[in-house]
Amino acid sequence: MKFIKSVIHEMTLVTWPTAKETRRDTTTVIITSLLFALYFALADWVILLALKAFIF
Repeated sequence: MKFIKSVIHEMTLVTWPTAKETRRDTTTVIITSLLFALYFALADWVILLALKAFIF
């Protein structure tokens, strides 16, 4: 029971993000994910071209 009371007390001290902060952070994650996907797709394409040119 002491644990539950401690958890409830800690949860009252939490500062929750606003809707604006959540949107900003979500947008940052999506854009970063897309940029990484584009980078790795481009790197994969370049490596494939190099392999085709020298090996196949």
